[in-house]
Amino acid sequence: MVAGFIVFFAWLGFGGDVVAYLATRDRAAEAYHHRLPIGGTVLALIAVAIAAYSWRTGAREVLWSTGAREVIDPQTPDEQRLVNVVDEMAIASGLPRPRLWIVPDDDPNAFATGRDEREAHVAVTAGLLRTLDRDELQAVVAHELGHIRNLDVRLMTILAALVGTVALIGDGVFRMLRAGTRVSGGRRRSGDAKKGGIGPLVIVLVVLWVVSWLLAPLITRVLAMSVSRNREFLADAMSAQFTRNPRALATALDKLERAGTPTLAIKKGSAHLCIADPTGRRAVPMSASRIAGWFATHPPMAERVRRLEAMAYDGIRA
Repeated sequence: MVAGFIVFFAWLGFGGDVVAYLATRDRAAEAYHHRLPIGGTVLALIAVAIAAYSWRTGAREVLWSTGAREVIDPQTPDEQRLVNVVDEMAIASGLPRPRLWIVPDDDPNAFATGRDEREAHVAVTAGLLRTLDRDELQAVVAHELGHIRNLDVRLMTILAALVGTVALIGDGVFRMLRAGTRVSGGRRRSGDAKKGGIGPLVIVLVVLWVVSWLLAPLITRVLAMSVSRNREFLADAMSAQFTRNPRALATALDKLERAGTPTLAIKKGSAHLCIADPTGRRAVPMSASRIAGWFATHPPMAERVRRLEAMAYDGIRA
């Protein structure tokens, strides 16, 4: 996935270089001719630099953006319960105890981030501590430790930075193209076009390059969300393995679904890190089409609950 993002960045840059080369190759000898692939080289290096920076500081940036505070010395019964539950699940999963954080938000939610199991963080919202009982909290913490165990935190943290950067650059390019169209719109009606101007190949490449920039935020987001949805099912199964109580996570997810309010402290670019969609779980109805599901950060909550309930089947007929 990371390699794909870097290649996509390179195409956005080298595509511009090819367009500039074809557009300037027939100019007079004293005019500017674009020969060096400056755009592609710069964007490829930027993509590598972003991936490397995200590898080192992504977790810290995500936590900082939420306003989370670290739990070092528990001050309340809820914080002490959280510490106890994390210690228990760290033992059950065979992982080192992650650092704990509380996000000041009333919507129940949680996420894990970090580079690997030795540098992992688990963050829960204040609303989650108030909403769930001990078994349900244990199941949610086990879900997040499942992400750590499977190294999902490494991939998701890097993807959060890459998706955000593509969206930012794409927005900037769109603004520049729109401004350039307004400035040069009147000139295009001059007689230059009748003198040959640029050829059809250049026009086609320009169109493809512009479309790539406009679709870049959408494409990268869909790719990141598809990875996130698959990993959520696996983390749910890991929670059932660690707690031996899949029904506890099913009831916890049902409570999170019923809350349904946005987790305002967690930004949209980090939505795929959370156990439940922080943008509002009721935004897309259960009857939404498969295409609409491509843009969801999480699989349908009803499907996750159904799978967990199937794991908890005890053979007793009602």
